[in-house]
Amino acid sequence: MIDFLVQNFNLVRGLHIIAVIAWMAGMLMLPRIFVYHMSAEPGSKMDATFKLAEMRILRIIINPAMILATFFGVLLILADSAIRGWDFLLQPWMLTKIAALLFLFGWHGFMAGARRKFANDQNTRSEKFWRMTNELPFIAAIIIVLSVTTKFLNH
Repeated sequence: MIDFLVQNFNLVRGLHIIAVIAWMAGMLMLPRIFVYHMSAEPGSKMDATFKLAEMRILRIIINPAMILATFFGVLLILADSAIRGWDFLLQPWMLTKIAALLFLFGWHGFMAGARRKFANDQNTRSEKFWRMTNELPFIAAIIIVLSVTTKFLNH
């Protein structure tokens, strides 16, 4: 299995990147939908439309893409361990990526909880909050991409 991963490293990396793009698209889209949802009258047709869109974005885009990104990421770690050894996991660039990933997993969970609150008409956050936090996943993605592509402080 490891030999297959090493031989097909670029394929696995490409699949990982595609999954990450889909995950980030959903992570950027959902809070923007929350912003628009704030202006819908509770119980209205528009409210129901936003609730359905939020559920679909989470269940059809964000959750599967996160699972695939994680799956292919783990495969890349296994392949990299065969190529470089396990020490790369302790490099500053990789620790930075892991920290940003932990943030993304947490933010993903936070947004899933917020979606449930919107579905139950219990949202307590303001439109300003959703506007201000909308770009957090993109900032984390920038940190991840730059840490991996520059491999800063690599020893």
